[in-house]
Amino acid sequence: MKAIVQDRYGPPDVLQFTDVDEPVPADNEVLVRVHAAAVNARDWHIMRGDPYLARLVAPTWGTAGPKRKIRGSDFAGRVEAVGRAVHRFHPGDEVYGDLRELDGAFAEYLCVPDDFAELKPADISFEQAAAVPLAASTALVGLQELGDVRTEHLVLVNGASGGVGTFAVQIAKWLGAEVTGVCSTRNIDLVQSLGADHILDYTVDDFTRTGQRYDIVFDLVGNRSLTELRRALTPTGTVVLSGGGVAANGRPRVVGPMALAISGLVLSRIGRRHWVRTFTKIPPSRDHLATLRNLIESGNVAPVIDRTYPLSAVPDAIRYVEVDHARAKVVISMAA
Repeated sequence: MKAIVQDRYGPPDVLQFTDVDEPVPADNEVLVRVHAAAVNARDWHIMRGDPYLARLVAPTWGTAGPKRKIRGSDFAGRVEAVGRAVHRFHPGDEVYGDLRELDGAFAEYLCVPDDFAELKPADISFEQAAAVPLAASTALVGLQELGDVRTEHLVLVNGASGGVGTFAVQIAKWLGAEVTGVCSTRNIDLVQSLGADHILDYTVDDFTRTGQRYDIVFDLVGNRSLTELRRALTPTGTVVLSGGGVAANGRPRVVGPMALAISGLVLSRIGRRHWVRTFTKIPPSRDHLATLRNLIESGNVAPVIDRTYPLSAVPDAIRYVEVDHARAKVVISMAA
């Protein structure tokens, strides 16, 4: 089968479109014929080995190259075969899911533990379904579990037009919040279409200096200090941190966005009120996938796709996400 394989860290040309053996499912796994996969920021982080610290502490990163050779985590496809211990799925089922640290979605076939997959939302394409798992799960966990967003909360999403941000705006509205989206001028119409109550154009306004205070600031960009973010909070507000910017000149950073996350973890344990929440590790969850399926089927959430690329063009797709500030999600389609 064809797959995107990486043996060393570096720019997009380290990703090779080549032939590999088709996987065989273990007892607790399902074999999926991949119809679509999605590009996430983690793909270019792993591609470049950025930041250097992750090469030492992340379980599937190595010092010279990633331990898992086939890139890609989000997938949607059709079950081809199941392991002996799998009873939830059958050949022919349409599924979607998130491999996360296992990787392997940029391939024609993959094997996935049955707990990492769920039935695909009805009435959407494989491409739309593949856009959902990691980005939407991050938005769901960040807002509902870490941010504890409730009805009438004032929520600001910094990076509202990105892969996670487009889901965050919709999920915050579903939770009953009044939502402000921060984006560039060209993305105002997109963020408005997602249901945002207010838009701040970061080329014109600095959300940390408008005087408006929010119950939740969901920072998906990592371009603000904790001091600046706290300035935008109500006295009992919370900052939820996720993500970080692109390394300058494509060169891996030593710590990168992990510095802000580490600072947030320290501050969240100091004082009488924990005002910073950071993502440590979100394991793939069939419960999250089931919730997201229900949100999509009920019309509360809709995935948004910026561009679609064929499997052979994964390097171009990752380059676009890394450098060109992609709007919403970029998807790999096996039919393209």
